[in-house]
Amino acid sequence: MDNYIKGHYQRSIYQNGNGYHIGLFKVIETNCDEFTPFLDKTITFTGYFHELNDMDTYLFFGQMVEHPKYGKQFSVSSYERCKPEEKDAIVEFLTSGLFKGIGEKKAKTIVDVLGKDTLQIILENPDNLILIPGITRKNIDTLHTKLKEYESSYEVVLYLSNLGFSTKDSMLICNYYKDRVKDVISQDIYQLEYDIYELNFKKIDRIALKNGIDKDANIRIRAAILYIMEEVGNTYGHSYFFYDEIFEYLPRVLLVLIHEEIFQEAMESLKEDLMVIEKDGKYYLKDMYEAETLIVKRFRLLAHKKDEEFKNLNDKFLEMEKVFGISYNEEQRKAILDSVCKHFLVITGGPGTGKTTIMKGILELYKEVYKLSYDQLLEKVFLLAPTGRAAKRMSDATLMPASTIHRFLKWQKDTNKFQVNEYHKSKAEVIILDEASMVDTLLMASLLRGISANCKVIMVGDSYQLPSVGPGQVLHDVIESGVLPVVTLKELYRQGKDSNILTLAYDVRNGNVEEDVFNQDDDLTFIDCQDNDVISNLMDVCSTFKDLSYKNFQVLAPMYKTRHGIDVINQELQKIFNPKDKSKKELVVGEVVFREGDKVIELSNMPEENIYNGDIGIISQISVQPSKKITIDFDGNEVVFTAANFNKFRLAYAISIHKSQGSEFDVVVMPIVKGYRKMLYRRLVYTGITRSKKMLYIIGDIGALHQAVRNISSDIRRTTIQDFLENGIK
Repeated sequence: MDNYIKGHYQRSIYQNGNGYHIGLFKVIETNCDEFTPFLDKTITFTGYFHELNDMDTYLFFGQMVEHPKYGKQFSVSSYERCKPEEKDAIVEFLTSGLFKGIGEKKAKTIVDVLGKDTLQIILENPDNLILIPGITRKNIDTLHTKLKEYESSYEVVLYLSNLGFSTKDSMLICNYYKDRVKDVISQDIYQLEYDIYELNFKKIDRIALKNGIDKDANIRIRAAILYIMEEVGNTYGHSYFFYDEIFEYLPRVLLVLIHEEIFQEAMESLKEDLMVIEKDGKYYLKDMYEAETLIVKRFRLLAHKKDEEFKNLNDKFLEMEKVFGISYNEEQRKAILDSVCKHFLVITGGPGTGKTTIMKGILELYKEVYKLSYDQLLEKVFLLAPTGRAAKRMSDATLMPASTIHRFLKWQKDTNKFQVNEYHKSKAEVIILDEASMVDTLLMASLLRGISANCKVIMVGDSYQLPSVGPGQVLHDVIESGVLPVVTLKELYRQGKDSNILTLAYDVRNGNVEEDVFNQDDDLTFIDCQDNDVISNLMDVCSTFKDLSYKNFQVLAPMYKTRHGIDVINQELQKIFNPKDKSKKELVVGEVVFREGDKVIELSNMPEENIYNGDIGIISQISVQPSKKITIDFDGNEVVFTAANFNKFRLAYAISIHKSQGSEFDVVVMPIVKGYRKMLYRRLVYTGITRSKKMLYIIGDIGALHQAVRNISSDIRRTTIQDFLENGIK
């Protein structure tokens, strides 16, 4: 047989209409000594392909070549898709998570000994496992008990595997539909996309096409429409779309031209089934339309409730000022008093205007007017933020516990649903929501469903910062509508009124940068340099802060890729902040070296471990025997990650500006180069600048900074909360 590598296609970097691909491939096996150094690594490949997907296993035949610019690449002369063997399916089944204590190594050993009849043998006589090396009595009991429970399911798993689903996905489908699996798939295989959030359209569509579905089948067009609306919404932040633009996206997704009559028929059926809502030529996904209308109705209801009145409120306010040793300005005073009296309020302002200080005043005055003890206050008032870091900042400032919205609503990872909802509401009487600009429409609606209709809502945030990652711009729309109570803070406090960082922030916000603000004092430095010198200058600056706590120093950049991207910067900064050391264990994951002492950032929500997307920690321990594990210390909360979860964190000497939102650092270093292209826009730069409390270094091209400040195109999101507030829900 010719030399080959076996493994899994990851993604394409480039492809053209003739089938030529440049992409990434994870190597799991080879028959050639020359290729063994690439085992368990991701490599670049090139060649011509009819079809590639990330579900199947492939054999690539060819040779390793050296590209003069891009280095080693595997040039594919021919390829084969590997048909899954039943033994492989059994190993996947045993390692699907059903059988506690059975990892891949044990599963392979069992199947190697017992063969393709493994499951039947275990069911009939589990004692056959006793002689298998490494298998304990506990393993045997677990396997036998669980297999009895899932005996009937395994037939369905094999049926799904034959259709093309992985064993892991097959288990998800079985657990969701129980004995209805075959009925659901025979009626509409795309129903899986709607019901099981781990399964997306592309994965299901590939399987549907392999199993003979017509390319213009109504159920396929319907599923594609919903997929387009969700994906485009997540990409651009829109809450609604137009008929023509959805139709134009369709060929890109389906890879075939569809007659408009067929598209129209599919769209009409989606409207009839209330999966798509159409109002005045605007097309919404049902969940998004219901979320926007719920937000508008609830905020209006709260805003129109009669203000509460309290005797001697001004006296209590003055007493509070004496206790705190603070003299609030008129704007801050209004924000605190309105928060206590009104049922809905937005408090907004730029950096340094005292938003955090005000929250402490609100809590103290609320406690006084209602004559509450501290414990009673905790039962009634809840402090929330979108990220763990923002919640911690809120807690530190107010000396009260604060939580992420997801934790407050008891998000369940397995179902992607909240346990606190319209059927099981929180007893909260007041919600104070910080960093409200980061809260997307669907999350805001989920929060409102989880609290009483009478619960007071106070939103605090800077609407000029980056909008939410998910669709919508709730804080922006509420403020711009002008019909709900808003207190705008303008007077500067933080860092002093003569802070160059604040001057730059407000200049950027207003679309203007005066270059003489730079290099006047130590707080704001601009290092103007050529692209080739950006990394070396960044390294020089960072070297001076290597002894500063990881919590107080941060490099921020807009993009992960490119030669000035976060990935490259992290590799370089690791050499400064945590160089290779014999006393420190390390582990290579893909192309990244993780080392004990490394600074890392969490990329997902893991409420069961009390860590959330954007949390930063330090690798405290790495172990490779008996299995690979990385322990990360998140502010005293040590979390153990196994190999299956290594993709849930990454190095964090440099992080994205998006991930930094809700955090503040004493020192921020931010490269700005034209190579960042589409990621250079005003709100992004403004958000990066406002993360810095004491010192800010900008390194790169002054022209790129001006270009970013002029670019407001990324700010435009199509939403209807503002319109609904101003003109009513149509």
